[in-house]
Amino acid sequence: MKNKILVCGAGGFIGGHLVANLLDEGNDVICVDNKPFDLWFQYFEGCKNYSLDLKEYENCLKVTDGVEHIYNMACNMGGMGFIENNKAECMLSVLINTNLLRASIKNNVSRYFFSSSACVYNGSKQKNTFIEGLKESDAYPAEPEDGYGWEKLFSERMCRHFTEDFKIETRVARYHNVYGPLGTFDGGREKAPAALCRKVINAKLNSIDTIDVWGDGEQTRSFMYIDDCLIGTKKLFLSDSSDVYNIGSEEQVSINQMIESIEDIAGVTLKKNYLLDKPLGVRGRSSDNSLIREKIQWDTEVSLKNGLEKTYKWIFDQITTGINHNKFTNKY
Repeated sequence: MKNKILVCGAGGFIGGHLVANLLDEGNDVICVDNKPFDLWFQYFEGCKNYSLDLKEYENCLKVTDGVEHIYNMACNMGGMGFIENNKAECMLSVLINTNLLRASIKNNVSRYFFSSSACVYNGSKQKNTFIEGLKESDAYPAEPEDGYGWEKLFSERMCRHFTEDFKIETRVARYHNVYGPLGTFDGGREKAPAALCRKVINAKLNSIDTIDVWGDGEQTRSFMYIDDCLIGTKKLFLSDSSDVYNIGSEEQVSINQMIESIEDIAGVTLKKNYLLDKPLGVRGRSSDNSLIREKIQWDTEVSLKNGLEKTYKWIFDQITTGINHNKFTNKY
């Protein structure tokens, strides 16, 4: 029997990949996103698709009617430049999670997934490069990323208390820098892997010898390829554990090291113009996957090198051909 699954944020990067994966498994998937359909990264013609603002409770009631499972990937977010300059907009996403949970209780949804973020972690633990991976307990005492991180941490607690008070099964994952094809790579909301692939590609195509880099390039992060993210997400969702888990990579690199990897893929060596006045976020961040390895038996499989090769190729095709490979191509 098919599961009736609602994916919120289905027009976004992770949400679109998740919808494709769930459809491949034969599920009955309902898709909702606040963006117009022509701005969705992936659109599936065989699904019931809604363009609705989930900050409104009545819209949440509509899309959760008759649904068994919910994956909530919906939020207003982007790369560091976006979240640093749009804190109020990021925090308003708390209305999405709040109203979806309320509607889930009203419509007897059995299980609910919330996509949290590594931005919930205490900033005092992230002041150096190449830090030890962050354990789930490192979120407290609370000192998350201002704006976006506070919204995610509050929404985690909301899930916990809805489980306690209303007995709905909730699952929460803290994502660490998910990247891959079929996502944004320009416009201001892109994250570092996509932005740097775009910069290197544009430099190569236009015979430019220098790219701009935010900060000194020594800040460190870990980056998780989308395929690993989907496997971890679904394993956690179907598990019996309601604990909060990291879903991320333990392969920590500096931005300069990632640029070198992309240069190797492109076959170029470029000069760097370091922009020290740009938003930087914390100095170092990486995931500790000990808990999810032990409890859920999940870990990443795709190396950063292999993931960047796939991402670079897709962005290169987008830039050089002008062909939109994502929209209206999936006919389930």
